Amino acid sequence: MGGRNRSCGKKSGTALVAALPALLVTLLVLWAQGAAFAQTKPERQSKAVKPTQSVPPSTANTPNQNANPDDKDSGKPEDKLFKGMKYRMIGPFRGGRSLTAAGIPGDPTTYYFGATGGGVWKSTDGAMTWSPVFDKEGSGDIGSLAVAGSDHNTIYVGTGEACIRGNISHGDGVYKSLDGGKTWKNVGLHDSRAIGKVIVNPNNPDIAFVAALGHPFGPNTERGIFSHDRWWQELGESSLQR
Repeated sequence: MGGRNRSCGKKSGTALVAALPALLVTLLVLWAQGAAFAQTKPERQSKAVKPTQSVPPSTANTPNQNANPDDKDSGKPEDKLFKGMKYRMIGPFRGGRSLTAAGIPGDPTTYYFGATGGGVWKSTDGAMTWSPVFDKEGSGDIGSLAVAGSDHNTIYVGTGEACIRGNISHGDGVYKSLDGGKTWKNVGLHDSRAIGKVIVNPNNPDIAFVAALGHPFGPNTERGIFSHDRWWQELGESSLQR
């Protein structure tokens, strides 16, 4: 009996060992099928989501971001004519209104003008460009200016416009330059506030005549016609109340 049982045990063990490869193959097949099923499931979900995804807009009607803005109006005939030209500001950059200007007889290149809020400007290239020459003085409101005919470096400037408006800026008298506007000196009539006209004696650059309006909205003594040699002298009596 004992020998028979041992032979049976050997046979069953041998059968089990022989069946292990088949069992392992079966388990590997089942594992591979499960992995394949797991990979195919997300694909089905993505296919279901695809119809709801936003479609990017067509680039056919989208303007080219790198397009040159200068080519926008290239079809205009004037663009071909002015394509090589570039505009530039020649000034004055801050001039404001102007009531007075003067040139030099025989010199077509030098001009001056006075602005009601921008001081005195000078050009030495036939009015192509302008430079401010009065920025450091007490008033930028210019009523009148004049260049001496006998000495073109002598310039008189009356500050304060006499063109009465609802809002005006007042001046602080008459200025004189002996070097073509490089430097200035206030020579008087500080309280005149508004000067309508300055005239220089054509034969003597040291004599000037000034028409001063005075305070636009009140009485004051520096109102009327004045002449200047070494000091100011009033010419005649003003008919306006002082």
